[in-house]
Amino acid sequence: MKRIEELVRPNIQKLAPYSCARDEFKGEASIYMDANESCLAGPDGRYPDPLQTEIKEKLRTYTGLRPEQMMLGNGSDEPIDLVYRVFCNPGVDNVVAIAPTYGMYKVAADINDIEYRSVMLEEGSFALNAEKLLAATDAKTKVVWMCSPNNPTGNKIGMAEMEKVLEKFEGIVVVDEAYGDFTDETILGKVADGKHKNLIVLKTFSKAWGLAGIRCGMAFADASIIALFNKVKYPYNVNILTQRRVLEALGNEAAFRRDVRTIVEARDMLEARLRSGEIGSVRHVYATDANFVLVKFDDPVRVYKALVERGIITRNRNSVTMCEGCLRITTGTKAENEELLKALKEIG
Repeated sequence: MKRIEELVRPNIQKLAPYSCARDEFKGEASIYMDANESCLAGPDGRYPDPLQTEIKEKLRTYTGLRPEQMMLGNGSDEPIDLVYRVFCNPGVDNVVAIAPTYGMYKVAADINDIEYRSVMLEEGSFALNAEKLLAATDAKTKVVWMCSPNNPTGNKIGMAEMEKVLEKFEGIVVVDEAYGDFTDETILGKVADGKHKNLIVLKTFSKAWGLAGIRCGMAFADASIIALFNKVKYPYNVNILTQRRVLEALGNEAAFRRDVRTIVEARDMLEARLRSGEIGSVRHVYATDANFVLVKFDDPVRVYKALVERGIITRNRNSVTMCEGCLRITTGTKAENEELLKALKEIG
């Protein structure tokens, strides 16, 4: 791979980052008169830790990584945007991504004026062909995007194929593991081994941790990349209320593991029932490793609208290439899954 210094935008390399009050003083004091905060406010009136040090120390337990290899963001969308802002020159560079996949990679590319190239996964299996992905790159390709388990298809992307991309591509490789907690497979160890300085792994508190409302995503990478992210990100990007809630969740690993097991069991039951043939309009159920299932129907628009009329909201993916005819159904509670199945039988 190229050295990180060769991949960074020149203006970012030269950037003198903003230094906030909490960067200049670290530690505890009895009187704070440095940040122009309200002297009448309580704990919420203080600026939060800009580097979320306490959270990162707790994340060591879950990742085996050092704090300097971690960046927390306002959802995963913030580090996605930072990848473009740090590495991609507007109107010059391009990125390559699997397709179909999470739509924010392309939206962020369009916002940052970066050419976005899609490489279709294999028809039917949604498997990755590393050689096809690499063939779409050229001298101006700065980033390759992969998502595993993938959204909206639900399947894990083959680890061996992802490793081929990581080994052969000279630029930045991003693997989004937003749904990774629902599987026993992760590429995070490639960050830990220190040999893959071009790898960025994204995770989130929105899915398995059940904290979508607090908007907290994670990026894990070599310390040189994290330093660049911290240089460019806004100083207090993760608010103090979010930090408290994350710390509370990280302090209860048993609840997290229990909830993951419960969701996976409910997902497996839902997938099996959808495959059983009891619902005549189901044409195909794609294998899933996430907390949702992609289902092909005879008439997905009719089914979608009929479910809406019953107060059940799914995601219509019929207009997505390779997902024609499909609805994406998030796993609910056992009772919610039964209501869905009952409604699908009634709709016919």
